[in-house]
Amino acid sequence: MIAALPGMLALEWVDPGRPTAARARDFGRGLAALHRTGAPAFGATWPGYIGALPMPNDPSTGAWPAWFATARLEPFLRRSADRGALSAADVPAVGRQLDTIDGYSGPAEPPARIHGDLWPGNVLWSAAGPAYLIDPAAHGGHRETDLATLALFGGAPHLDQIIGGYQEVWPLPTGWRDRVPLHQLHLLLVHTAMFGAAYREAVLSAVRDTVNR
Repeated sequence: MIAALPGMLALEWVDPGRPTAARARDFGRGLAALHRTGAPAFGATWPGYIGALPMPNDPSTGAWPAWFATARLEPFLRRSADRGALSAADVPAVGRQLDTIDGYSGPAEPPARIHGDLWPGNVLWSAAGPAYLIDPAAHGGHRETDLATLALFGGAPHLDQIIGGYQEVWPLPTGWRDRVPLHQLHLLLVHTAMFGAAYREAVLSAVRDTVNR
């Protein structure tokens, strides 16, 4: 970091480059190492934001499913409904998944230190060196969330290699692929809350895919 001012953050310039399979695998290993550093609780002690939207960050030492439903899904479901991005029939359909989230959430895991907004555009592939994580919404969360959102919006390049490198360092629990739609639902609801009904079908698809797996 070069400078941090109230209205500006100046960082070192990184020349962009092309991702390769080998560098993607290295990135997967590094992401697993980041996650393994852990966090004291789900959430964080600082105010949360994702894009321009506030994001509840009150720390919780309880179970992940309840925290994810109340802190990462319900607030953006409510915002999406308020702006008309989801219909009156859509809201209870999504809400039922929040009420039954324990049935889809998989085995319990401790809080991981996650990026929190890891769609493919927030990975900066450098010209010479590692891939960098940018624009984080960092907090203690579930490590599968970062991996699931890397598959959104066309997916990160060489995603199979990213996953392969990750598995070398910290193998994922059985059934993780089935839980991808559940973890993606947070960022998709953020998009309906921010950008409107253009993302409605993606939200409903994630709900259907979670229930049907």
